[in-house]
Amino acid sequence: MLKIERSIHVSPVWAGHPVGFDLLTHGDRQFAAFYDDQRRMTVASRTLDSDAWACVRLPTSVGWDSHNSVTMAVDEEGQIHLSGNMHCVPLIYFRTARPLDITSFEKVDDMVGRNEERCTYPCFIRGAKGELIFRYRDGKSGNGVEYYNVYDPKARAWRRLMDGPLTDGQGRMNAYPHGPAQGRDGVFHLCWVWRDTPDCSTNHDLSYARSRDLVRWESSRGRPFRLPITVETGEVVDPTPPQGGIINGNTVIGFDTQGRPIITYHKYDADGYTQVYNARLEADGWCIYRTSDWAYRWAFSGGGAIFFEVRVGGVRVEADGELSLSYWHVREGAGIWRLDGATLRPVGTYPSRPDDLPPEMLRVESDTPGMEARTCRDRGRPPEPGVRYALRWETLSFNRDRPREQAPPPSELRLYKLNPES
Repeated sequence: MLKIERSIHVSPVWAGHPVGFDLLTHGDRQFAAFYDDQRRMTVASRTLDSDAWACVRLPTSVGWDSHNSVTMAVDEEGQIHLSGNMHCVPLIYFRTARPLDITSFEKVDDMVGRNEERCTYPCFIRGAKGELIFRYRDGKSGNGVEYYNVYDPKARAWRRLMDGPLTDGQGRMNAYPHGPAQGRDGVFHLCWVWRDTPDCSTNHDLSYARSRDLVRWESSRGRPFRLPITVETGEVVDPTPPQGGIINGNTVIGFDTQGRPIITYHKYDADGYTQVYNARLEADGWCIYRTSDWAYRWAFSGGGAIFFEVRVGGVRVEADGELSLSYWHVREGAGIWRLDGATLRPVGTYPSRPDDLPPEMLRVESDTPGMEARTCRDRGRPPEPGVRYALRWETLSFNRDRPREQAPPPSELRLYKLNPES
């Protein structure tokens, strides 16, 4: 488990509802993106040898929508890219004019100039050759497509990575992806569920595709997909029906000791209880294993951002060579299962992991009823060996993106410098 070396005040921040912040270390510089106490999108910057933050406010403010996270990336020329505060709205995207200089952020009205009027879920990722890629959904829940753009830092311009979208719900549904997650063989693995309407209970059909370059995609058997992938042409791992207990946001890709992909998710069992399942790609195809034995049904439905009563991590290989899977359950609590490598059933537990956040970061400090601790791990690579960074703040819980009659006082956003326990 990590231990706290020190904490640094960043800013007072909005606490009325949770929304994703971002933290990125690049060389000896660190950048935090968040919504301040006035809901304004803010970027803070410091050098690692200083506790002083420089802040800039960008011309966009968050409402009550928990979908409107903010995310950043730094390109090969040192320019910072930022996108966020989008839920089915025109693209919101900023880029610096000078390397690593947050005071030079400029609003860029478009990337490629089309299919950018109903954007959600911005995500910066790296391709097989390290190229900067931007993924987003065009459309809405129940009617959307997934686009990938790639950036040319010399030309300071974006273009489509593929000619069209990767997935297409054809006006009847949309895909909610997890990944791409790159395996040790360099292959990118992607899973998703389809969803028919804004009602989260209409998720269905756990699906999969893989690629070596994020351009040409194929099935687990190597069958090339003609893009865009639809529910009829894709590979369905588990044909869970609508109202079957599967949900977007809880389908996670991991790997076993042989590097085989494993998709962790949950659905209802024969008795109607919510159970964790693991689908592993084996010699004969996908084999599905039930992992949990819970006597509890999470009966989710409706629209908006909801409170998750179950959370699952991805299967991973621990330092002792065994497989593990983390979970959080509203009734069963939190834990880390040690899994049998053959059956993917729990055969023990792990008390903690070396990269777990210290418990004191998760304890609520506010006196306001209903407040919860939020954290955001650094997506960069600090230059100091073993050092990790994370942000911490507090907010009220999810409220299906509806306004509250009264907002709580702002909370304090802090940066924590963490080290492994000796």
